[in-house]
Amino acid sequence: MVVKQSGTAMISVLRGSQRRRQRRRRRPSRRPPRPPSEASLRRSSQPSTPWQPSRLRAALVWGVLVLAIVALGGRLAYLQIHQGASLAAIALQQQAQVHLPRSARRAVVDSQGNVVAMDGIVYELYAHPALFKQEIDQVAAAISPILETAPADLSDRLGRQDTGIKLSADLSEEQADRLRALRLDGLELLRKQRRLYPQEELFAPVVGFVNLEGEPQLGIELSMAEELALAPDTADVPEGTSGLAPRDYSLQLTLDGRLQRIAQQELAATVKEHGAKRGTLMVMDVHSGALQALAIAPTFNPNRYYEADVDQLKNWAVSDLYEPGSTFKPINVAIALEAGAIKADSTVYDSGQIRYGKWTIRNADYASVGGRGQISIGEVLAYSSNVGMIQIMNQLPTADYYNWLTKIELGQPTHIDLPAEATGAMKDRQQFIKSSVESATTAFGQGFVLTPMQLLRYQAAIANGGKLVTPHVVRGLVDSQQQLHWQPERPAPKAVFSAETAQHVLLMMENVVKDGTGQPAQLPNYRIAGKTGTAQKATANGTYGTGRITSFAAILPVEAPRYVVLAIIDEPRGENAYGSTVAAPLVKKMMESLLVLEGIPPAEPVE
Repeated sequence: MVVKQSGTAMISVLRGSQRRRQRRRRRPSRRPPRPPSEASLRRSSQPSTPWQPSRLRAALVWGVLVLAIVALGGRLAYLQIHQGASLAAIALQQQAQVHLPRSARRAVVDSQGNVVAMDGIVYELYAHPALFKQEIDQVAAAISPILETAPADLSDRLGRQDTGIKLSADLSEEQADRLRALRLDGLELLRKQRRLYPQEELFAPVVGFVNLEGEPQLGIELSMAEELALAPDTADVPEGTSGLAPRDYSLQLTLDGRLQRIAQQELAATVKEHGAKRGTLMVMDVHSGALQALAIAPTFNPNRYYEADVDQLKNWAVSDLYEPGSTFKPINVAIALEAGAIKADSTVYDSGQIRYGKWTIRNADYASVGGRGQISIGEVLAYSSNVGMIQIMNQLPTADYYNWLTKIELGQPTHIDLPAEATGAMKDRQQFIKSSVESATTAFGQGFVLTPMQLLRYQAAIANGGKLVTPHVVRGLVDSQQQLHWQPERPAPKAVFSAETAQHVLLMMENVVKDGTGQPAQLPNYRIAGKTGTAQKATANGTYGTGRITSFAAILPVEAPRYVVLAIIDEPRGENAYGSTVAAPLVKKMMESLLVLEGIPPAEPVE
């Protein structure tokens, strides 16, 4: 029999069945785990070695360090063995050598006590662009005003290499402080002891310089090297020799810085105005031989001597020879008077020109004046007559004339306290005596050579009563109060002319300034004696060319001579370049300053 269920019962059965299935899904599985495979059993039976990455990294680091140490050691060995000497030399050049006692030197001062040369501290500046934290152009712009160098030039130099670029060798303490204040990386200042010249070009021809190696060069730095040098740890010891004098003593010059500055400025202006090759201007005390001024143009800055041309370094007033021309005529007149060949009131005949074999000698103004006829000795000097001078010296036997030139020490040094003095030169005695043209050319100052300093000495002999003094620029060693404790020994003045002869020539030279070629040197209310000179210059082949050397010598004041002033201008340009037009105006400017600074009063009116 079939039993039929109602619909409600059917739904109930279905719902019960659904609830049982949900409970089975939520209940965890009770099936046993699967047995392990043979492969997994084999792996589990082997011993376990865990992976350790930290040990591997440590090994790698140690390996790198060992390689670096080996490389550095190899590099160090290479530098020490193969490049050690060169690197040591480079390092030595860049090391500051502060105060080496052996190179210590005394200060040099002028006659007024102003410092001319001294030991001091300077700084060398090196740049290392590899260390710059700014661009090269920025560094160049920052240091340019301090170094007084164009930024573009500095940038160019800084761009050439990475390190060790020397930008300056002589920076002052003030410049060094300004550089430090910039706080720029890559700049190195090295402190050095150096010889300094505060007056720069002013005394350069006289003082000379000490080079970067501490070696004296030229001037009194060289000629007075022993007196200037200070031994290590020199203490105050008894005086007696310059080398043992107290350390604070200075070497004093006879040069007056005030006159020296005027002389240098006026000389440089004259050389420039006339386009001349060079020039010298000197002032000397006629009685002592002490030089008050000695200027040379062109000159140089002894602080930067390495920038000067070789020709600028020499003091050619002492070291070079030239033919003096007419400025030597007063000396020849003095010889003739002293020898008794002429008298002060004698006359000679001036024909304007005279012939010696193939040579014709003329007066400089022959083309415009011709011969002057019978003229006095004074007029010979006033008109600077070559023919007149020949006639005067013809009154003296040639052998006697030569002996007189020897007596006044022509061709001998003056023994000035400066190095490299030339001695002058005379013709051979037999040649001079046998050839009449030799004595003729010597009569008007050509055919022989001397230095400007020798001519200055001869002019002083006319002014001081006929004595040859020793020119000098050194007074001696002085203390801080300028009290003299030592001075060089000098020979006593040598009398070569009588006072009467010297006075006759002096008055003739005064007439040169009053009425002759020296009129451009006249000074109102002052008595000035002088002599012009315009000499031809010999060429390399022994002939005379178009070059001239012009000069003017002045003595003042005539009533009581104290000073001789000499100007020489070498190769001034222009047709109107003569001693009267080039050198005499320069001497006048110098005398104007000299009269004021030395307080020389005007001459008493002549009744």
